[in-house]
Amino acid sequence: MLPREARAAGSQLLRWYRRHRRDLPWRRSRDPYRIWISEVMLQQTTVRVVVPYYRRFLRRFPSLRALASARLPEVLAVWSGLGYYRRARHLHQAARIIVASGTGKFPERPEDVRALPGIGPYTAGAILSIAFGQRQPVLDGNVARVLSRLMLERGDPRARANEIRLWSLARSLVEASLAPGDLNQALMELGATLCTPLAPDCPRCPLARRCRARAAGIQESIPPPRRRRAEVLVKQTIALVEKGGRLLMRRREATGLMDGLWEFPPLGTVRRPSPEGLLLRTRGRLATVKHSITYRRLQVEVHQARLLAEPRGSSYRWIHPRRLAKLPVSSLVAKILAARGVTAVAVPWPRRARVRLAARASPGLASLPPTAVLRAGWGPGRWFSHDPAIGLAR
Repeated sequence: MLPREARAAGSQLLRWYRRHRRDLPWRRSRDPYRIWISEVMLQQTTVRVVVPYYRRFLRRFPSLRALASARLPEVLAVWSGLGYYRRARHLHQAARIIVASGTGKFPERPEDVRALPGIGPYTAGAILSIAFGQRQPVLDGNVARVLSRLMLERGDPRARANEIRLWSLARSLVEASLAPGDLNQALMELGATLCTPLAPDCPRCPLARRCRARAAGIQESIPPPRRRRAEVLVKQTIALVEKGGRLLMRRREATGLMDGLWEFPPLGTVRRPSPEGLLLRTRGRLATVKHSITYRRLQVEVHQARLLAEPRGSSYRWIHPRRLAKLPVSSLVAKILAARGVTAVAVPWPRRARVRLAARASPGLASLPPTAVLRAGWGPGRWFSHDPAIGLAR
């Protein structure tokens, strides 16, 4: 794109953005720490889901030093339910690196920012342009879609040659702008609100007259749809074991998936204790909970169970549901507790909760007042879907 074209397109985009941009909490600040937190949270997660987590995270860790001085389990506990927990680990690790460097301030040099754990070219470009006004480009899924349509790039944006061309286009736009941070946010905003994957709202787009894909009438087919990884069904059976109002839980080992999070133990078999010596007997099925982790589709049978032999070691603990707000847990735990009728757990609602309760009465439900289940939104023998995160990728 020629510099003159880039300046004209950027000016149109900025005028539109300043008039129509959404009022999001991280847009009220130029603090690199807050922008960094928001950009990491927004990876693979919708704006609607991120906003309450962002506010909660900053209440608990209002500064880079506060995050660096926290213990990792505290950070994971505040992150609980947002998913992709490696992001939280990288945030904590990077905060400690910055504080240990002596300055305690977020770095401004691109090479220093990209050297931090969990920060790639896109995140670095977003932080440096928005917080420091540097002419650094960004290229995420939304921006790649906007630029592919604008310049009629027909190939897969993730293919190396196409990606290089799109980065070059993004750089030409930001280098021609006097407001690089706003320009980058305008590109993201356009892709999130108007230039969407399906049914783009071309009549309202500030770049409609420049869009080559629209001129060719093929805007909806550019870029080509991504081939998704085949889904894998994973069936599990877990046990709810209660003693004195507390529930038996265990901490996950480091397996690369939800490492260190607390979960309910598997039911196992009455004839064979677990390696830690845990032995359980089912008292009846309580619910079936569905949960998604990337390409995995979990179907979890929840059983009320009786303890026959206590487990050994420190990875098991008796925990009151109200204490779960202080421990790192996944949103699956919140779904399981909701199926049981417990709504006290202070984990924000999971992105999608789908639970089917057993039609027959179970020991766990029999002891609960009817309103406990009704408040949670479920009833015996029927499906309930709670999905507050329907929306776009940003």
